[in-house]
Amino acid sequence: MKSTQSLTWYPALNTISPAIRRWLQDRGSLTRRIQERCNHFRVQPVFQSLAKLYGDEMAVMNLRHNEKAMVREVYLYCCEKPVVFAHSVVSRKNLRGAWRGLNGLGNKSLGTVLFTNPKIKRTPLEFKKVSSGHFLYDRACAILQSKPANLWARRSLFTLHGQSILVTEVFLPKILDLVP
Repeated sequence: MKSTQSLTWYPALNTISPAIRRWLQDRGSLTRRIQERCNHFRVQPVFQSLAKLYGDEMAVMNLRHNEKAMVREVYLYCCEKPVVFAHSVVSRKNLRGAWRGLNGLGNKSLGTVLFTNPKIKRTPLEFKKVSSGHFLYDRACAILQSKPANLWARRSLFTLHGQSILVTEVFLPKILDLVP
């Protein structure tokens, strides 16, 4: 599936509301931040399989054209409301290395793994506003009854022993119901 939108991700945010900016720019554990503001948090896996990557993910992950990678997609829920859609990508070869535990996460949060190991390093965040026709928007909105005009997403690479996982988080409208 090809996106009709620009592949460009930006290192800084322009013209964005302070409420969503606080969520997007926080470099700590998003899982922990949501859990602190939520009586009932859960992770709902919706997809995990070897798959072809979208847009510029192959270049970011340094994979060859048509090389498949493990893709994991989940929704983060607060009190039965989806607040974040997360899309993670790890190369097939790294499933036997640093990221071998990814296959067994199930309904556990990847964020918990990423932020409890001090050896894992994170690259700077990149940001993008996505709308209908972009794979992240379309995947994130699949369960929403009312689809907004656009959504904000952020992504970064997490690296352990020279092996990376690309984590992209799409912020759903109900995230703004949580006190930042």
